Amino acid sequence: MKFDPFRELDRVAGALLENRPGLRVMPMDLYRDKDHYILSADLPGIDPGSVDIDVDGQLLTIRAERTLRGAEGVKWLTRERESGSFLRQLNLGQGVDTEGIAARYENGVLSVTIPVSQRAKPRKIEIVSGESSTPVESTAVESRSEGQGAVEA
Repeated sequence: MKFDPFRELDRVAGALLENRPGLRVMPMDLYRDKDHYILSADLPGIDPGSVDIDVDGQLLTIRAERTLRGAEGVKWLTRERESGSFLRQLNLGQGVDTEGIAARYENGVLSVTIPVSQRAKPRKIEIVSGESSTPVESTAVESRSEGQGAVEA
């Protein structure tokens, strides 16, 4: 792995300019896979019992605590692993099912699965002809949650 001076500078500046003293960085990835959002957060060395996830309205909050203990009377030569509190908050928006959120902690990675709500999923809308109330079979309009519609013939 190559040394990246900009990444290191960003890390140092973030540590020095952090507005909330005592809170640590919780790196995460977030992506959508079909009908779920998947959040993966790195929390190595965290006791799973100290992880707390809650949803208040559309705000998802993840809290964790890492405590490092050393033997009494030791002289530390270097201590780079941080102890302290971790906090991450995300505004989920209106298109998710907050009741179906699930989480798993394995090998230092917290995985949170956030299902897309039924009303936000793409769906087909049948078109009814003006002369009768029976649906026209050959034409359908597809609605997408991203705001982009497609027409199929």
